[in-house]
Amino acid sequence: MTEKSNVMERRDFLKRGLMGLTGLSAASLSGGSARNAGRPLPAGNADIIRRRLGKTGVSLPVVSMGVMNADNENLVRAALDSGIVLLDTAHFYQRGRNEEMIGRVIKDRPRDSYFIATKVPWMSRENGTERYLSETGGGKFEDLADLSLKRLGLDHVDGFYCHDVDSEAGALFEPLLETLSKMKKSGKTRFIGISTHSREPEVIRGAVKAGVYDVILTAYNFRRKDLDAINRAIAAAAGAGIGVIAMKTQAGRFWDKLKKDPINMRAALKWALNNPNITTAIPGFTTFEQLETDLPVMRDLTLTAREKSDLRLGGTQTGGFYCQQCGGCLAQCPQKLPIPDLMRSYMYAHAYRNYGQAHDLLSSLELPGNPCGECGSCAVACASGFDIKNRIRDVAPLRDIPRDFFV
Repeated sequence: MTEKSNVMERRDFLKRGLMGLTGLSAASLSGGSARNAGRPLPAGNADIIRRRLGKTGVSLPVVSMGVMNADNENLVRAALDSGIVLLDTAHFYQRGRNEEMIGRVIKDRPRDSYFIATKVPWMSRENGTERYLSETGGGKFEDLADLSLKRLGLDHVDGFYCHDVDSEAGALFEPLLETLSKMKKSGKTRFIGISTHSREPEVIRGAVKAGVYDVILTAYNFRRKDLDAINRAIAAAAGAGIGVIAMKTQAGRFWDKLKKDPINMRAALKWALNNPNITTAIPGFTTFEQLETDLPVMRDLTLTAREKSDLRLGGTQTGGFYCQQCGGCLAQCPQKLPIPDLMRSYMYAHAYRNYGQAHDLLSSLELPGNPCGECGSCAVACASGFDIKNRIRDVAPLRDIPRDFFV
């Protein structure tokens, strides 16, 4: 997208009623006063719904921004100008360019006007399962964190997470706890936590047992088949004073593979935030239209009868792009392929069109040269009804394309 089209899209966004929606003045939307926008409690944004982030003492708007797929600085600025405070990124998103972009956006803004959270993975992976090795060492983990701070242009972030934890053992891994606690004590981060989008109830229970985490970032949406278990775990975390942030709230964006039947994005976000134990959610915005769709949720969490119907609550919810990451497929696969990760790569590529992220995840996996090549028919029965074999055959070739091909 060119700079000219960025400006035009932002103008269209404002024309569609952002000023009336947020209560911002014309002056606050001008370039000259942008540095004063986006404070946690700005004048004119008193009606934004805020919740406490556990025992941190921080109050955040219920809608935040997942920046992973965004590459438009003006879009991030518009999000902050609209009252969003938390920007969520990670060390490896867009090969570091995501953090660099955020650094440029926040450069001239007051430090107390935004909340930056980033993530670094610790583990290596084998057959889709984490392997926490002491020899991996906290030094490398901290080095990556230091590089993230440099990209962001900050001396500290507000939230720093170990990314993609998928077991209780991972949440309780002593070298990780020691390293995160050291980083917090040194002032590199105000708060520490973990992120998880696999076996979430188990991971969250482990985080509660650890007794050191301030924040948990977890996958959570209306399509979950383990809602009772994850709701109990989230309630336990909130009861222990841990702030809970929801991701993957949009559940893959579409009901069907052909992307002709979109999920009601606003309804999906409202559904997640109707859990009072969720502090905020980080839906990903890549366009001004998507931002405009979700902004009203900051002021009204009412889930209407029509929206409930749109979400097909209580009905059949198979298909689409959202993988439950339940791991039930792993024992069924004779090739021992990391199917949950492959399905996540498929979602990145086809639901979000983030081919670079799909490529990076695929490249981190230990895959044979021709996944599924030795199988005539697929022995895996997916809980979500996915055609596992065809999806793997579809997405696996991305790893063979040079990474520089993807912007």
